[in-house]
Amino acid sequence: MPGRSAGTAEWDARLSVPGSPVCAPDWLALREAADAAARATELVEQASAHLAAATRPGVPTVIRDLGCGSGSMGRWLAGQLRGPQHWILCDRDPVLLARAGAGMPNVAADGAPITARTWEGDVTGLRGVDLAGTSLVTASAVLDLLTDEEVDGLADACVDAGCAALLTLTVTGQVEIDPDEPLDAEFGAAFDAHQRRSTGGRRLLGPDAGAAAVEAFSRRGAAVRTRPSPWRLGADQAELTQEWLRGWIGAACVQRPGLERHAAAYLRRRLEACSAGELRVAVDHVDVLAHPAGAS
Repeated sequence: MPGRSAGTAEWDARLSVPGSPVCAPDWLALREAADAAARATELVEQASAHLAAATRPGVPTVIRDLGCGSGSMGRWLAGQLRGPQHWILCDRDPVLLARAGAGMPNVAADGAPITARTWEGDVTGLRGVDLAGTSLVTASAVLDLLTDEEVDGLADACVDAGCAALLTLTVTGQVEIDPDEPLDAEFGAAFDAHQRRSTGGRRLLGPDAGAAAVEAFSRRGAAVRTRPSPWRLGADQAELTQEWLRGWIGAACVQRPGLERHAAAYLRRRLEACSAGELRVAVDHVDVLAHPAGAS
């Protein structure tokens, strides 16, 4: 059974609580460059082709970004798409929404205008009618925080509305640390169990979320493509690597308190290697693109 709460031990993350939908702006800023480098640009090209085929001349493409946080997905994607766009940035945190709205680019890849507005609320219960007029739904690092029912509901809403979905950076449970240690597997398994935990009456999907999304969209007849989108962290991302390590170890200890006896020494060794520029970490994610069958 899970033990103490995260955030109270020397090995806990300073900026984030893994598996929590509440994200600190500093954590989102710290990970933004790694997120941008990891996302699968091939799926962006395919999504862009689909939108170009579906868009009417002179009519802005409506893109709804779910769980937008501080807006990193919009900043990354909007400038890669062509044609006029109207983004609806959705989150339940008004502070993050304000940052997202202020940080959106103004022009698309071809110089067309981009507009944006914010929407504050819970995105887990959206229906097809709520997405009426939307051409593309996006989300980044969100699916693994949802339940199976919520992912299924999202697929149902998108298919019912006839819109595409580009869902990026969902964890898969695969982590590689170089140089490796025997304890890596134990901390990794405990972290994955924490990602799949039950909280507030909801059982989170964690590393199973990508496969659940593929199944939910495919079962409804959508065309689905996936691509890997791993973080590859090295000496040039030492601050992010250190914060990720703390969160990974801290969540593992919450799930399996018996690991606490190893945590401080394990973290110390890893941080020393990171500071020396000797540590490499690969954190696997999957990106999913789904759109109505028969479309580009």
